[in-house]
Amino acid sequence: MKSKIKKWTAADIPQRTEGLAVITGSTEGIGYEDALALSSAGWSVIIMGRNPQKGAESIIRIRDINPKAKLSFEKIDLADLSSIKAFASKMTAKGRPIDLLINNAGVMTPPKRLETADGFELQFGTNHIGHVALTAQLLPLLRKSPDARVVTVSSVANREGQINFDDLQSKASYTPMKAYGQAKLANLMFALELQRQSEKHGWGITSIAAHPGVSRTNLLITGAGRWSGPGIMRTFFPFLFQPTSQGALPTLYAATSPEAKGGRYYGPDKMQETRGFPSVAKIPAQASDLKVSLQLWEVSKKLAKVEF
Repeated sequence: MKSKIKKWTAADIPQRTEGLAVITGSTEGIGYEDALALSSAGWSVIIMGRNPQKGAESIIRIRDINPKAKLSFEKIDLADLSSIKAFASKMTAKGRPIDLLINNAGVMTPPKRLETADGFELQFGTNHIGHVALTAQLLPLLRKSPDARVVTVSSVANREGQINFDDLQSKASYTPMKAYGQAKLANLMFALELQRQSEKHGWGITSIAAHPGVSRTNLLITGAGRWSGPGIMRTFFPFLFQPTSQGALPTLYAATSPEAKGGRYYGPDKMQETRGFPSVAKIPAQASDLKVSLQLWEVSKKLAKVEF
């Protein structure tokens, strides 16, 4: 049953005079749109990515639209646990509370199996383990905020995903979309489990999941390749994909709306959640398996070398 959210847009984001948002993968795509919208609503935003030049260009683009935007760039590679630790240590030393963490960065369907710096399959390691490591290490700063939210971005690809504990890193068999589905299912299950753990341990963190539907980002091209099936669709049939700014709305709703609830999942409301305005999304049955969720939580902590 769909919720009755009525055509919520970025104009509905409550204005703030303070508040710090940390957004992974925010030099382009959905993350960039998140940074633009939040900074326009008065948030201080840390744009994050691997490329400082892209980060600087993103800040210039946003300040051209909103000269008063409070923005900074921090370099981080979510495919490298040491890079995540270095960023978290820097933030911890500053001591400023974090009010919002958006786990957005993602890698999609590289044709060949690739590995992170720590030996994880690239999609599972970057999309899931990297964000587990980051969230855990920023938890003390999130807990210093009176109303911190963590929004983790999943995908409609999670519907076909399965968590294969016997081959989490796709070493025995690598199929690009299968590995991506597992990683995005893990994102959703992590978001839901984080809410349960927060409630259990009294962390005071609200954890929410969101997905952008099918949006006009470069994820398909940079992952699968321009001449892959999905890449060709994205390049030559852009009208099949909703604008990136529209795809960002479920994440922004989850991040800022007073109506968004912990442990919920939000996505677009039309055409099987591929496009439209924010609404409650359907959680796949496999994401609701509490036993598997807890097992994934424990395994992920070990792989990420963190405790919450």
